[in-house]
Amino acid sequence: MAVASLDPTVGAVRSNTDSMLAVAREMAAAGVNLGSFSEQCIGGYPPEDLVQWRAFVEAQRAELERFARETAGLPTVFVAGIAVGMGGQLFNCAAVVHAGRLLGIVPKEKLPTYNVFYEARTFSRGGPGLSLDAAGVPLGDFLFSFDFGTIAVEVCEDAWSPDGPMRRRCYSGAEVVVNVSASPFRVGIVGTRLEMLATRSADNQTTLVYANSVGGQDGLIFDGGGWIFQNGRRVLEAPRFQQGWRSCVVDLDRTRQMRQENSTWRSDCEAFFHREKAVPVIASTAPTGDRTDLPYPIPPGKSFFLPPPGQPAALSPRQEVLDDLIEALALGIRDYYRKAGAFRRLGIALSGGRDSMLTLLLAWRAAGQLPGTAITAFYMPTRFSGEATREAAEVLCRELEVELREVSIEAAFDREVEAVREMLAGEEPTGITRQNAQARLRAARMWNWANTAGALFLQTGDMSEKAVGYTTIGGDLEGALSVIANVPKTVVIALLERFHERFGFDGIARTLATAPGPELAPSQTAEEELMPFPVLDACLALYAGDKLAPGEVARALQALFPEQPAERLAAWAGRFATLFSRSIYKWVQSPLALHVGSLDLDRERALQLPVVQRNEWGQA
Repeated sequence: MAVASLDPTVGAVRSNTDSMLAVAREMAAAGVNLGSFSEQCIGGYPPEDLVQWRAFVEAQRAELERFARETAGLPTVFVAGIAVGMGGQLFNCAAVVHAGRLLGIVPKEKLPTYNVFYEARTFSRGGPGLSLDAAGVPLGDFLFSFDFGTIAVEVCEDAWSPDGPMRRRCYSGAEVVVNVSASPFRVGIVGTRLEMLATRSADNQTTLVYANSVGGQDGLIFDGGGWIFQNGRRVLEAPRFQQGWRSCVVDLDRTRQMRQENSTWRSDCEAFFHREKAVPVIASTAPTGDRTDLPYPIPPGKSFFLPPPGQPAALSPRQEVLDDLIEALALGIRDYYRKAGAFRRLGIALSGGRDSMLTLLLAWRAAGQLPGTAITAFYMPTRFSGEATREAAEVLCRELEVELREVSIEAAFDREVEAVREMLAGEEPTGITRQNAQARLRAARMWNWANTAGALFLQTGDMSEKAVGYTTIGGDLEGALSVIANVPKTVVIALLERFHERFGFDGIARTLATAPGPELAPSQTAEEELMPFPVLDACLALYAGDKLAPGEVARALQALFPEQPAERLAAWAGRFATLFSRSIYKWVQSPLALHVGSLDLDRERALQLPVVQRNEWGQA
């Protein structure tokens, strides 16, 4: 059995299918009997409202039929994701192809509408007993039998519910369940996936094949990878954050034997037959390939009772999370740049501060996978720019071999302040206006350069400062792609520390030695103007994530920061809530952002809040 992680582009139906065909031929040559691709691998995921274009959906069906024709001489059974239209209905499906035939299509039943998902907006649900004719091909609730056994297929979210279709299909005779998935990366998601999939495999006493998509699509990042579980035991783990496929040998006699031995499963199966109808089976009589020479699946280390010796020292959970974040964010930049096809280089306004330095490091990681792609960084000082941050920027760019150009905006800043005085009929601009003018000058110059250079202008602001409006519309909020806009400030600092731990760049150490601040006014530090970053991020998590009222946030802060006076914590909690609600109008205007957590400040995909609101409800 094999799982493939490919990196499809939405709408690139021919190119996506060509990639699938190349892998299909490799699988067949390697003797794979059952190979799985990911969710909507032909049309790309998520297609969003593009599925409302009939030609887009019909093109996917045509490419699936081409895939079937061109794999007619291969013995491997293939499972692939596709969107299918029937009359007024659209379905997100898994299709089964064998020996040149499209045997059947099974629609997804659990359509997520939480977090970044909006599938119920466009797709219809499958369900028990559904049986339709999709232009001569059965579409509905079916199993598929081959000379090696009986399989069920399902799509992504179907496995995330214990009440999904897996249960009735296994009771109806499926020994293998193939789940085609496009599950986006989120911090901590890998452990959740592993636990959930192992549980489904064990509960249903089945072999579970899980294939996940890899790559970036707009702001979503898919970390790929795949697993095969046999009756709850993991027997294959494919690498994440890269394209490819992996296979292993599975002894299905073991799955059948464990079902016979598990009296609880047998009793539940008996009850199912008494009250429900079995899922019908579509049979393929074509052979799936010679299995006589397959080796018995020996466990790692050749011990049936102990793990293999000499395991390498594992990373700490914190290091694993930070390394995953680095790979995910770099992948998001890489695929946005590569798939858009509109850019020739990457550009960053580099201040030497934490946020822009992390964005540069992530761009450097992404550019390493984009042959011939250069990065240009611009340092645009005024009288308020610090020498320490300037040196940090210069040192890091030298270490990364990134071009750094210094272009002062001092004279332009003076002219802009004078122009504002004229517009105010002689009145003096406020201090905030002076700060914002500097940020806007830098953004305008970056846009002008990017237009001519054909560059992807990366926005460098973090989530914490974005949440409270510590950012400038038309200034540092500008860019074509927000790289760390969903990364809290404390995590930004932790990622820099991890980069330093892994690569030892002196420029990072120099930045971390400076006081964080925008350097738009004399002696300006962010924590003095806002609150300590750990408190700020705790407020963000408690208020926006856990949906606590300001008073509840204040009480939670007392447990987190007992060294702080309760009155000060209450003031910080109230200030955060006020700034947050007043700043929504700002962050809804920010560029497309990469999603990496369960809490994202994105009104279109994640946290849908009214732009105009008052938080009087939280002042009781």
